[in-house]
Amino acid sequence: DGYNKVWSDEFSDATLSSDWTFEIGDGCPANCGWGNQELEFYKKENTTLQDGNLVITAKKENQGTRNYTSSRLITKGKKFFTYGRVDIRAKLPKGQGMWPALWMLGENISEVSWPKCGEIDIMENRGRISNVSSSALHFGFSPQNKGTLVGEALIPGKVRFQDKFHSITLEWLKDEINFYLNNEKDPYFSVSSEMEAFKKFS
Repeated sequence: DGYNKVWSDEFSDATLSSDWTFEIGDGCPANCGWGNQELEFYKKENTTLQDGNLVITAKKENQGTRNYTSSRLITKGKKFFTYGRVDIRAKLPKGQGMWPALWMLGENISEVSWPKCGEIDIMENRGRISNVSSSALHFGFSPQNKGTLVGEALIPGKVRFQDKFHSITLEWLKDEINFYLNNEKDPYFSVSSEMEAFKKFS
């Protein structure tokens, strides 16, 4: 309630929409490992559309100097907004080394660089940890002078993020950001512009 949908992608067409751009390679030479020491080479062929799902498959195969491949998609220059709500529904992969994520970077990243542009990580999951997904904010003046806040979504019991589809929601308000798991009433992670971590960089 209170929101008007401005964009969605249910991946129900035969081909991927033009809202997405593939990033190809391993980030080299400018940003080898994409800033996260990633071991894979990204290519289009690892992405398929199946029964209304976007499926990204990581493979153990040689590509260039890398021994693994996967896919990396962005909406840079095509979709952007300030404040609102974002929902992702996903079934995550499992296994050591897996690191699926959905995140947002400031539209001005090309002008001011990271982390000054700001970053909101809606969902990140380490494949070796099956029942925890994290969300985070990154901000600051430079990579050497930055702040990070992290919260975790925990699934109780023996249910895992890899067993079935779960939803993660970002609610981005002017002075507050909240993250929700599976439409629960209470957020699992909340931050406010009044927090000292933000005031340090304001």
